[in-house]
Amino acid sequence: MTNVKEEKKKPYRSAGSNALWSFRGMLRDAPLAFWLSALGVPIGVFLAWAEIRLPALVVAQVVNGRTFVQAAWAVGVLLGLTGLAAASQRALEGVSQTYLRRYCYQKCVELNRKSMSCFYQVYEKKPVRDLHSRAEKAAQMWNGKQPLSDMPKETFGLVKNLLCYALFGGMVSFVSPWLVVLLTAAPAVNWLCARAYQRYEYATREARTDVERRLEYVTGRGADFAAAKDIRIYGMAGWLKEAYQDLFGQSAAWSRRLNLRQFLSRLADLGIILLRDGGAYALLTAMFLRGQLTVDQFVLYFGAISGFAAYVGNIMNAWNEMRAASLRVCDFREYMDLPEQMGPAQGAKAPQSAPEITFDRVSFRYENGGADVLRELSFTMRPGERVALVGMNGAGKTTLVKLLCGLYKPTSGEIRVNGVPVEEFHKKDYYRLFSPVFQDVKTAFFSLAETVAGRLGEEADAARAEACMRRAGLGDKLDALPHGIHTKLDKQVNQDGTELSGGEAQKLMMARALYKDAPVLVLDEPTAALDPIAENEIYLQYRDMTEGKTSLFISHRLASTQFCDRILFLQDGRIAGEGAHAQLIAQGGEYARLYEMQSCWYRDDYQGGEEL
Repeated sequence: MTNVKEEKKKPYRSAGSNALWSFRGMLRDAPLAFWLSALGVPIGVFLAWAEIRLPALVVAQVVNGRTFVQAAWAVGVLLGLTGLAAASQRALEGVSQTYLRRYCYQKCVELNRKSMSCFYQVYEKKPVRDLHSRAEKAAQMWNGKQPLSDMPKETFGLVKNLLCYALFGGMVSFVSPWLVVLLTAAPAVNWLCARAYQRYEYATREARTDVERRLEYVTGRGADFAAAKDIRIYGMAGWLKEAYQDLFGQSAAWSRRLNLRQFLSRLADLGIILLRDGGAYALLTAMFLRGQLTVDQFVLYFGAISGFAAYVGNIMNAWNEMRAASLRVCDFREYMDLPEQMGPAQGAKAPQSAPEITFDRVSFRYENGGADVLRELSFTMRPGERVALVGMNGAGKTTLVKLLCGLYKPTSGEIRVNGVPVEEFHKKDYYRLFSPVFQDVKTAFFSLAETVAGRLGEEADAARAEACMRRAGLGDKLDALPHGIHTKLDKQVNQDGTELSGGEAQKLMMARALYKDAPVLVLDEPTAALDPIAENEIYLQYRDMTEGKTSLFISHRLASTQFCDRILFLQDGRIAGEGAHAQLIAQGGEYARLYEMQSCWYRDDYQGGEEL
């Protein structure tokens, strides 16, 4: 289990900083929520004063011999103002809550936008993904708490309680200034207990987040339709159940620790309240019995002491709640402040036609990696050239693709496009250069047209999307679907949806690349999930797809790239061979040896070969 002592660190931002940040966000995104919440502060102070003033006023009217009309008029005016203020407060709370939801919605939009724009090399790190999970919780409702909206709400509550403290403290000081000191000092113990709990909760959040993410993952896999076959055939249900029980036990253990510490904190709070209030009421009663207070003054000061003691506690509670929300907001702000590394706003113009791409002594090492994955790679892809990148699994092919596409930054060396360093392009402009098809295929619940176009509804050019799907070899699939190009994916979400096989999904990604029609086409193992016939179709169409483009075709199958102009053979992070297929075979090096090992299975004279 994670050592809690090692995890302690200062919050990313102070509570005051987060309060100002929340107010600025409200004024920008939901200004009415800010002003309505602010208006509720003086109304709340008036209601607090009226609550203790009304009983004292009634007693004063009786003991001073006022007529019924005089008493009714005096009390009625205060009752009327109190009723109006209470109704206004309730209306303000309802309306401001609606606008606060808009504010939180906007923050959720910003969070999602950040996730989609955060630099990929940063975003894929586990600590960043854990931070994202905590940032999401700041925008979600958990046990009646929503930190992003609670932050400004608790801040306004703290301001209201401080004003009530000043008002009631002034009244209590007429009884005894020392009473103000006593009633103020006693809750310090409560505050220290609550603060100790919050520090523990904050210090353990990373360990708890890790357990929660694992538990969520195991729970999701058990219900994942894509894993259903493996779970049944390989008897994985018991294994998943054990993993779930273990993680649930860890999660429950954390909950017990937190609940125990919170219970002890509240137990101390209760003891202090009993001692504090008991002493104050004893003093007030003694003063009344000695004739130092009239009946109406006794009622007024009794209410003032009760209110003052309550507001001292409320200040502590509001501060603790504000600080608890602030710690969650810290996670949100820390995630939002992650570097995006988008490049200069007025960067170099991305070429519209097939560019020349140069890797100049490029090396790359993963964070905490023991050695470079790629080592001083130097090569140039000429405009319109079809380059194949081949090598065994783990040679660094996919890492090179991510560097090429701007998803990673080189540890050393430089990548240039038409002689311009990649860092001089704005990332969005740079991304427009590439139409990649990656190994991992992901689809959502949109229609086929929307998936291919990357646009929703009428913004998607359905005719163009259909033409690209047919070029990618999905014509028969389209003809078999009742809704054709408008068929939606994922049967779990759409009743009339369709499910694609692995090969069909890969072809769909090919269609998406064709639709984008970027100057550089990158195919990373595009035939891995295809049958031999479909694979052959891709090879035959490759020249047509790459016409007028600079292209990179990645594969670990050495026989699949003979239609390219040039082959780069990658081994252990270095280029171990370069040239046309026939040249590399004639050289008789490592490429030729691996080609012989792969191709021998397809020859009639095969009699056993060297182990891979």
